[in-house]
Amino acid sequence: MAMFDVVWRLMLAAFLTGLVGLERELSHHQAGLRTHMAVGIGASLFAVVGATQGDTRIAAQVVTGIGFLGAGAILREGMSVSGLTTAAGLWTAAAIGVATGVGEWQIALVASLVLTVVLFGLRPIEAFIHRNHDDE
Repeated sequence: MAMFDVVWRLMLAAFLTGLVGLERELSHHQAGLRTHMAVGIGASLFAVVGATQGDTRIAAQVVTGIGFLGAGAILREGMSVSGLTTAAGLWTAAAIGVATGVGEWQIALVASLVLTVVLFGLRPIEAFIHRNHDDE
């Protein structure tokens, strides 16, 4: 694999997962822009290395490994649970990184755009639902 191709994949992973992390950053969550980008770049790098070695198991292990990182983002206090969206975002950032790492940049782009719309676009809808539900 040419060095330009590797650099392109890693930079694309950084950009796309940065879009996801931007919403978390603007929402003042601990796992924000830099964390999501680091996960995406790392996952992409694992996928690139696995692809150059002909070993898909490396990328598959990212799924398991990121689960532990995401689990650390989930907090339970009494009946309240927080961090689920952040954990899901980190998990998806890893998937986006793997997709870019194996050269599936179109899939990574679509997934990033869909997730960004979900994170930014559904926030007002959630607020509306909670506002109306809390009034009952």
